Amino acid sequence: MENLESETKGFFQSTTAKMIMVGLLTLILLIPLTLIQDLIAERSIRQKEVIAETISKWGESVYFYGPILKIPYKDPITSQVQNAYFFPEKLSNVTNTEMKSPLQRSIYKSNVFTTKMEFSGNYTEPNFAKKSIPTENVFWDKATIVIRTTNLKSINDEVKIKIGNTNYTFEPNHGNQSNDSIELLETGFIDYNSIKNANFNMNITYNGSKSISIVPIGKTTDAKMTSNWNSPSFNGSFIPNDKKISNTGFNANWKILHFNRPFAQENFETLPKLNKYAFAVDFITPVDEYQQNERASKYGFLVIGLTFLIFFLIQSISKISIHIFQYSMIGIALIMFYTLLISITEHSSFSLAYAIAGTSVVVLIALYSISILKDRKFPLFIGVSLSVLYTFIYVIIQLEDYALLVGSIGLFCILAAVMYFSRKIEWSK
Repeated sequence: MENLESETKGFFQSTTAKMIMVGLLTLILLIPLTLIQDLIAERSIRQKEVIAETISKWGESVYFYGPILKIPYKDPITSQVQNAYFFPEKLSNVTNTEMKSPLQRSIYKSNVFTTKMEFSGNYTEPNFAKKSIPTENVFWDKATIVIRTTNLKSINDEVKIKIGNTNYTFEPNHGNQSNDSIELLETGFIDYNSIKNANFNMNITYNGSKSISIVPIGKTTDAKMTSNWNSPSFNGSFIPNDKKISNTGFNANWKILHFNRPFAQENFETLPKLNKYAFAVDFITPVDEYQQNERASKYGFLVIGLTFLIFFLIQSISKISIHIFQYSMIGIALIMFYTLLISITEHSSFSLAYAIAGTSVVVLIALYSISILKDRKFPLFIGVSLSVLYTFIYVIIQLEDYALLVGSIGLFCILAAVMYFSRKIEWSK
C-alpha cells in the first residue's frame, strides 16, 4: 500500500503529470477566450447596425444609369404605344468624391462622402427603320430623357440636363418603379427635332457612403474619378485602365467601348436592368477595429500555449516548482489582454489599445514571475519573450498579402527555439 501511494505521489510530481495538468488548463482557458470572441462578434454586429442607421439618414450607396433618350412609338403590328430607349454615342463622366469627417453616434463612426458627378455627350439619330417602324409612327415630340439611380433623398440639388441651349428638369417617375431600390427620374416632353445632333451636359450631387457605381452606356464611355480616400476597392465589371493611389487619395480612369460589354445601344419595348455591368468603387475601411480584435483573439491559444511552455521549460530546467494555481493566474492575465484590447480600442485606435493592453499584461506577468521564480533573470526573459510574441502577432495582424508567409516563418523559428531549449530535459522523470 505504501509503495502504491509512493508511486502515485511520484507520478503527480513527475514532469509528465505536470505537462498534462498544464495542457488541461490551456484547454480550459479556451472557454473564456471563446466568450471574448463572441463578445467581439456581438460588438461588431452592433457597430454595423448603428452605422446602417446613421448612413440611412445621410445617404447610402450611389448607383447611376443614364442619361437615356426615350422616344415612344406605335407598334405597326399591335398598334400599341411602346417606348424605345437609345444610349449616348459618346458619354464622358468626371466624378469628384470628397470624404467627410466620419459621422459619430455613441462610440461608432460612419465613413460618408459627398460626390459631384458631371456627364456630357451626344446621341446619334435613332434608327426605327431597322425595326420596320414607319417614321409617322414615331412620336418625336414626346421624347424624354430618363436616368435610373439610387439615393434620391440624398441628392443635394435640382437635377437638370442641358441639351444644346435648353435646360430640362428631371422629376421622379413613381409610376415606373421596379422591385429593386433603383428609382427612375424623367424629364418632361422634349421635341426631338429641336435637340437633334446637340450635345448634352448634366450635373448631379449626392451625399453617399459605401460605394459609387456607374453603368457605361455610351458607345464610347470615358470616366474619371478622383477622391481624397486612400483605400479604394475597384469592383464591378470593369477595372480602371489607369489608377494612382497615394496617402492623400486616388484618381482612376476608365475607357469602355460598346463591344466591351454585352448589351446594345438601343432597346425597344423595355429598359434593361444593367446593374451587373456597372463599374464601381467601394470606399472601404480595409480592416476595422473589430476585425483586428477578432484576428488578435484567434492567436489567443498560441499566446497562452507558448507562455505556459516558457514557464514549463524554466520550471523543468531550473527545478523551480510552479503550482497549477500560479499557472491559472498567468492564464487569466493573458485572457485579460483581449478584454483590455477591445474595450480600449472602442475609445481610441487599435494600435494604441494594443500597446497599452500588451504592456500592461507583460508587466503584470513579469512582476508576478519575480515572486514565483525568486529571481530577476527568468522574469526578465519572460517579459522579453512575451513582448516579442505580442509584437510578432501585431505585425501579422497588420499584414495582408504576407501574413501567412511571415506567420509560418515565425512559427518555424519558435518551434526551433523550443526544440533547442528542451533538448536536455529528462522527460522520463
